[in-house]
Amino acid sequence: MAQRPTLETARLVLRPFSLDDAADVQRMAGAPEVADTTLNIPHPYEDGMAEAWIGTHQTRFDAGEGVVLAITLRDTSALIGCIGLEITKRHRRAEMGYWVGVPYWGQGYCTEAAQAVIAYGFGELDLHKIVATHLVRNPASGRVMQKAGMEREGLMRQHVFNGERFEDLVMYGLLREEWETTRAD
Repeated sequence: MAQRPTLETARLVLRPFSLDDAADVQRMAGAPEVADTTLNIPHPYEDGMAEAWIGTHQTRFDAGEGVVLAITLRDTSALIGCIGLEITKRHRRAEMGYWVGVPYWGQGYCTEAAQAVIAYGFGELDLHKIVATHLVRNPASGRVMQKAGMEREGLMRQHVFNGERFEDLVMYGLLREEWETTRAD
């Protein structure tokens, strides 16, 4: 069993989830505003879902399929969200995904976490490319991707069905060589 990473930034500690986080995950991810702006968070977020989800993290990490980290505040250790990489080993590519609890929106936490996870993906996981997508109607997520150094690659029209309607996704990407160049500046 491999050791999952802990990453630190100026204001955050990104660490593996534990079962002790389940109640906070259920409360924050279960907020209608969070579920509405993400692709994979169910609503309602029922009892037991957080525990089951957390229980998958080590196995997926050990298999090289992904890394999922809790976003916590450095000063208080409060859990404020989640960020992760879904890895496609064959292509040395990963898709980054994240969510942050509503009280923490608009404070730059997600951008800070994204920059740390991107550095981990290129520096430790030897990825070639990191991509991310957002719903067209969630431009704030696109701003996170831009601030993290990602470039818009395109629009995928009516690419996902959210239970009520088909929605467009915007894709962003960052190549290792682009990340290395911006780090050298």
